[in-house]
Amino acid sequence: MDIMGRIRGEFVDIIEWTDDSRDTIVWRFPRYENEIKMGAKLTVRESQAAVFVNEGQIADAYPPGMYTLETQNMPVLSTLKGWKYGFNSPFKAEVYFVTTRQFTDLKWGTQNPVIVRDPEFGMVRLRAFGAFAMRVVSPSLLLKELAGTDPQFRTEEVSEFLRQLIVGRLGGALANAHVPMLDLATRQDQLGGTLAKALTEELAPYGIAIPKFVIENISLPPEVEEAIDKRSQMGILGNLDQYTQFQTANAIEAAAQNQGGAGEGLGIGLGMALGQRAAGGVGQPGFQQPGFQQPGYQQPGQPQAPSAPPPLPTPEQWFLGVGGQQLGPFDRAQLALQVSGGQLRPDTLVWKNGMAAWTAAAQVAELAPLFGSVPPPLPPQA
Repeated sequence: MDIMGRIRGEFVDIIEWTDDSRDTIVWRFPRYENEIKMGAKLTVRESQAAVFVNEGQIADAYPPGMYTLETQNMPVLSTLKGWKYGFNSPFKAEVYFVTTRQFTDLKWGTQNPVIVRDPEFGMVRLRAFGAFAMRVVSPSLLLKELAGTDPQFRTEEVSEFLRQLIVGRLGGALANAHVPMLDLATRQDQLGGTLAKALTEELAPYGIAIPKFVIENISLPPEVEEAIDKRSQMGILGNLDQYTQFQTANAIEAAAQNQGGAGEGLGIGLGMALGQRAAGGVGQPGFQQPGFQQPGYQQPGQPQAPSAPPPLPTPEQWFLGVGGQQLGPFDRAQLALQVSGGQLRPDTLVWKNGMAAWTAAAQVAELAPLFGSVPPPLPPQA
């Protein structure tokens, strides 16, 4: 190449962006007074898009590829400029490069707990955190709604907005999933997919999509976790009597390894206790662990409790049926007075607790002695 060719090559206008960062979403191509030569080369790499803005209005957008900027390659910008005929004069326009790859290092978390209603534990406060991926699906909408004229729009400028949006959606997603709290760990992938779809729909006006949403952990308040741990311990222990036997067997094994007199005595005593428990049917209703004292033996220093007298017998209560009316109750002594007064006769109906029906007094064996002590009526006098 001769000298003149090299000089011409120096005047070739090249517009491109090689991103050396991991968090830049939008980058504005720097150019003095935004002047671009007609016929300049535009290079748009994979995971990029180039957007031309003319006097504050979005003109043309270019997907990945190499382009020569001419009037026929810029239809919208040519219409805005009123270029009816092609020319080679420079023009002024802003060029924004937008990254369309996925940003996968975005984190989210709940600063305050989210209250949900659980079918088993009632109202529960949940905390959660995780990560999500974001990508730009509409560079034009992103410039209009979020980036604006920012020469370098980064993920940190939109991450807080996305985090608040995620937390606002999290409570509704957990409630609509109808998943018990203890099963949330097995349904985190499903919940993540549901949230990714809902967030993508809500962010569509901003030109952003959430292709991946990951829930790393859903935690409970410490007091609820302690209650769950206690319940788990009770489930592991199961039968407490079997657990006691297991602990006793371990104690015997440890005592057998101790060759001293105390260890031998402890092993013999525990062995006898286990034998008696096995013979007596541990866990059966009414079972009481037998003691080691002999019959009739009373340990010293323990006074014997005095025996209480039996309860007094309940007196009998009799009822009489006289003239269609019920009289009573009467005890045995009061019945004798009724016989003397003529109220109780052999044909009088009587009843007490335990009798099936009212019965004539003469037919009740218990009342026969009362009528024998009463003299018969006097014979008629001449």
